[in-house]
Formats: sequence, C-alpha cells, structure tokens
Amino acid sequence: MSEAPKQKPKISASRRLFLKTKILKKASSLLATEKEEKERERERVLSERIPPLQLSGLSLQELQALCRELHQKIDVIDEERYDIAVKVGKNDKEIAELSHKITELKGKMKRPALKRVKISADAMLGALLGAKVRESVDFKANLKTVKKEEEKKEEVTDWRKNVEAMSGMEGRKKLFDAGQ
Repeated sequence: MSEAPKQKPKISASRRLFLKTKILKKASSLLATEKEEKERERERVLSERIPPLQLSGLSLQELQALCRELHQKIDVIDEERYDIAVKVGKNDKEIAELSHKITELKGKMKRPALKRVKISADAMLGALLGAKVRESVDFKANLKTVKKEEEKKEEVTDWRKNVEAMSGMEGRKKLFDAGQ
C-alpha cells in the first residue's frame, strides 16, 4: 500500500496558536465566573440556613448556653454527615460489584497481553517447585533404568536330527502333544 502524501493544514501554525490562546483565555474567564457564582450561592444558602449570631449584650452564662447549643447542633450534623458518607461508600461498592457482574455476564473480560519470556529449565523448575529446588537438576540421573529381557534363544542343534525325529507318526504325535 502506498501512503498518500500528507496534506498541508488549512490554517497556519501562527493562526492555530492564536486561536488556541483565545480559547484558553475564554475557558479561564468562564471558570472564574463559575467559581464566583458558586461562592455567591454558598453564601446565600448559608445565610438562609444559619441566622446571624447576636452576641452583643449577652451575659457569660447566656454565651455558655449558646455554645452548648451550637455544639449539640454540630454533633447532630456531624452524625448525619458520617451516615451519608457511609451510605455513599456502600452504594459505590455495590455499583462496582454490579458493573463487574455485568462485564462477566457479557463475557468481555479484558485479558492482559502476555509477553514471551525465555526461561531455562532450571529457572522453570524453580518457579514451579518454589524454593525447594535451588541446584540444577540432572534429568538423566533421575530416569529409571530398564533392563531388557534377553530373548529366549533356542539351542542350535543339528537340523537333520530334528527332521528325523519329527518324521513319521512319532513326530506328529510330538507336535500333537506339544499343542495341548
């Protein structure tokens, strides 16, 4: 296959750089306005939920009572925050388990790409058997020796004697007896 020559970009590098910087400036200004908006929203919500404290003209005992009251409110809110955090953690765990089950049901498990590794026989045995085998193993020494059974050799006799013995009725009788 022949590769087609690369076409020149339709815009120049300087124009591309100019556009990129413009986009980045616009994005940074949008982020800054969004951050200011969130801060204003936070202040508004806090002012609605928490009335401003009137500390002027209170005696020491009234201030202590106010502190206790605020401390109890903080404890209640902290308990709620903890309960919500635990619920979120459980939900995240359940979502992860369910997504894992979905991938298993689809049968599309990702298999890692395996690399070929050159390994010697000793290293392979060490990996398979663990730390038990450290010295190199001589395979030939561990092989069983098998003794070959010597074939039964018939004694070589004079064939003429054998023919004479087998001839006639006596020879047939010997063959018959040998067959039974």
